[in-house]
Amino acid sequence: MLELAALASFGLWAWGTASGLLRYVSVVAVPLAVAVLWGVFATAGDASRSGGAVIATPGPLRFLLELAVFSGGAAALYATGLRAHAVILAGVLVVYHLASWDRALWLLRH
Repeated sequence: MLELAALASFGLWAWGTASGLLRYVSVVAVPLAVAVLWGVFATAGDASRSGGAVIATPGPLRFLLELAVFSGGAAALYATGLRAHAVILAGVLVVYHLASWDRALWLLRH
């Protein structure tokens, strides 16, 4: 759900920052680009991602990508004026990372 919320946030940001035909293109292209990065770069053996990786990525780099996507989603909401939603998403992300600290440590070690 967090991934979908982040992608939707990027779509809202793209909609709000572009105009004309570019608005329609960017509302699809921006979340799609983020989703491709999310899906392609993975750490081999990551059980939360079926263990496979299209492009094997070191764990610390994957962790940074995850932080960038999640916090980028919150920043996108903030930039579109949905500040309360941004704060809520950021809070949920903090709770999520605290609850999954073992996976974060695993990524940092691989």
